[in-house]
Amino acid sequence: MAGHSKWANIKHRKAAQDAKRGKIFSKLIRELNVAARLGGPEPDDNPRLRAAIDKALANNMTKDTIQRAVDRGAGNADGDAMEDCVYEGYGPEGVAMLVECMTDNRNRTVSDVRHAFNKCGGNLGTSGSVAFLFRKQGRLLLPEGVAEEEAMEATLEAEPEEIEARDDGRLEVVTSPEAFGRVKDALVAAGIEPEHSDVGLYPETYTPIEDVELARKVVRLIDRLEDLDDVQNVYTNADFSDEALDALE
Repeated sequence: MAGHSKWANIKHRKAAQDAKRGKIFSKLIRELNVAARLGGPEPDDNPRLRAAIDKALANNMTKDTIQRAVDRGAGNADGDAMEDCVYEGYGPEGVAMLVECMTDNRNRTVSDVRHAFNKCGGNLGTSGSVAFLFRKQGRLLLPEGVAEEEAMEATLEAEPEEIEARDDGRLEVVTSPEAFGRVKDALVAAGIEPEHSDVGLYPETYTPIEDVELARKVVRLIDRLEDLDDVQNVYTNADFSDEALDALE
């Protein structure tokens, strides 16, 4: 959908601005550490690490910094008590929100997340309340002009789940998390460099958001959650209208 594409563009620009300020780097390094510790230091054998490395590179982190983070994670098998946790909740007007965290203190993290929801007109839900609305996928946005047949030929052996045509005419390749690295390598080998690629949680159904003020409230909650040190990613099923997105830019 065009609206989804436009929201993604805003998110990518925000992420780039955050990266320039160094705001996002600590979260990327934390993910690299834990991914290497849990699955090993070889990205070819560790889909989570491969996705983390790709995300770090997309945010202009140097290869040396990435390697140091991976080495630290791989050399710390006992870990530093960091663990993954996911919180589910509802934003203004019942918009579904799913918050991925990495923490060494669950009590602190859940308190911070609950406070953010309460401050922005939402509420923290119970486990399973919205998770069923989301599915973990890899997604690779192809440059304008790439034909579907070309994308299919390039990725066939890597086994993507599907290739979707977006309203703006560009194609997006959808993969399982495990196949993400293979599919990206296949595209690059065929001379097709994805404009954006990531592994994340994507909604199966969306909640339309047409009111500008409501859109601002939802984005305010997303921003507040993303500002928390323990929060790695925030996902929502909000489907912002073009008018609402224009007002947010």
